[in-house]
Amino acid sequence: MEIFLDSANLNEIQKWNDMGIIDGVTTNPSIMLKDGAYNMETRAKEIAKLIFPHPLSVEVTTNDLSEMITQSHNFDSWAQNIVIKIPQINQDGVPCYGVIKQLEDSAIKVNATVALSIGQVMLAAKAGATYISIFAGRISDEGGDSSVVIADSVDWLERWDYKSKVIVGSIRSVGDAISAALAGAHIVTIPPAMLTKMADHQYTRETVKQFINDAKKAMDMLDKGR
Repeated sequence: MEIFLDSANLNEIQKWNDMGIIDGVTTNPSIMLKDGAYNMETRAKEIAKLIFPHPLSVEVTTNDLSEMITQSHNFDSWAQNIVIKIPQINQDGVPCYGVIKQLEDSAIKVNATVALSIGQVMLAAKAGATYISIFAGRISDEGGDSSVVIADSVDWLERWDYKSKVIVGSIRSVGDAISAALAGAHIVTIPPAMLTKMADHQYTRETVKQFINDAKKAMDMLDKGR
């Protein structure tokens, strides 16, 4: 399983990349805004360079399907490791699978985003998406079982040998990340705060403290015996 960082914060990306934890980065307009990336092109180029050759997902900012294609070609020119996030449907309920197919046919990698059902996963895979993002938290918000959707999607993709990889996003807790991983997600994209919590545990800290204190006591006793 791979881990992507769901962030546009350069310091966080640098930190987790230097530790060898992340295999890519995902963003969207909301994340860009939250992390102060008002110039999307500038920040995307900075991130892409920082994590190269790992992929960076950048999302289109239009509801118009023709404009999605125009934007995608522009975004793709920013760096070699850019992946374009295209929604399953636009806000008017128009399917975007034709956009996905056209981009993939022109060698532009697509992350088919905001998948909330296995049916959407199937259609995005048929359209040729490189990645398909399942929003686990939003499935749970509506009373669905995201682990079942993830497991069924991965099983179906692998059974029929589709190239698409499932990215699980909309992670609200460490438990969400672990559940997605155990359900078989190819990739989990996790906010920096959740990665920090995954690394931490009260008893790990206390145990390390005990070991250090005991080592110090042993050294003190050794010094007294000299």
